[in-house]
Amino acid sequence: MVFGRDLRPLSQLQQRLVEVQQSMERDYSRLRQAETRYRLLFQMSVDPLLVLDAESLRVLEANPPAQKLFMRSVRRLPGRPLPEAFAPEDRPTLQTLLATLRSAGRADELRVRLADDGPEVIVSASTFRQEGGLLLLVRLEIADATQNAESLPDSRARLLKVLDGVPDAFVVTDADGGIISANSAFLDMVQLTAEDQLRGAPLDRWLGRQSVEFEVLVATLRSRGAVRLYGSTLRGELGSLTDVEISGVSVLHAGQQCFGFSIRDVGPRVRPPTRTGNGATRSVEQLTELIGRVPLKDLVREATDAIERLCIEAALDLTGDNRASAAEMLGLSRQSLYVKLRRYGLGDLGAEDGGED
Repeated sequence: MVFGRDLRPLSQLQQRLVEVQQSMERDYSRLRQAETRYRLLFQMSVDPLLVLDAESLRVLEANPPAQKLFMRSVRRLPGRPLPEAFAPEDRPTLQTLLATLRSAGRADELRVRLADDGPEVIVSASTFRQEGGLLLLVRLEIADATQNAESLPDSRARLLKVLDGVPDAFVVTDADGGIISANSAFLDMVQLTAEDQLRGAPLDRWLGRQSVEFEVLVATLRSRGAVRLYGSTLRGELGSLTDVEISGVSVLHAGQQCFGFSIRDVGPRVRPPTRTGNGATRSVEQLTELIGRVPLKDLVREATDAIERLCIEAALDLTGDNRASAAEMLGLSRQSLYVKLRRYGLGDLGAEDGGED
């Protein structure tokens, strides 16, 4: 008697296992090659580069230029908190920059000085993730002592000149809303003649019907970093009112938060909250656009009229334009329905109709 067993499924399973192992080995080989390339770039870079732990701000890795730069201030750089390598007066600003980068994912460059009377450097950083943790890649650049801090590249100077001449208003404020700078279009909107007249003044002095509008705008900027097409009103010194749309952005400059606002006059595109001659009411979309531009009681009245008109139109449609049935469906007398039809300009009311439809 002979017994046999089919080993082909086991052989196929072993073959698949070998193929998976070979595929994993190829992937590991590619990862090791990529890691070798990037580590070589990290070590060969002429700029000082540091890798920090985002939570503790301790230095995990430093390339040779970074170790050479910090040789005087910190003996053993890896494992030490990075702020300790800078001058005591610049440490809070650097910590603010790194905290902003950790929370928002972006931050502006910062000019600080190394400890022990070291050179002044420009710090820029970015974030990346590795093994489920957040790390910071910090790049340092020694500031040129002979370079005038007030000078700007020709492209930047041209950009500032264009911003000053654009027809839309542009304003820069500090973190508390005090105006730092504004272009000529903003001066025209608020009916002033010189930038010195508004520098340091709060922007909400001219922006919004109520101060709460500016508070909402600033709170949104602080939480999201940017705002687009925020509807409001700009008040002039001589009493003029201008409907505007505002786009804003929050940036960090020299360790200090500031806001930039682009303000566009949209007066010709915004209709006043009054009924037209034929008694037509606004649509829901039009009412939504008026939020923040007209008082709440006017919006409620407009919304009530719009709903009433929609209900009357629906009742007439369901009853085949039978006004007696429509009035009964709406719980109105026929006379009340006729009054509302005349008010909203619905139906053919050329002749008085007091009988059955």
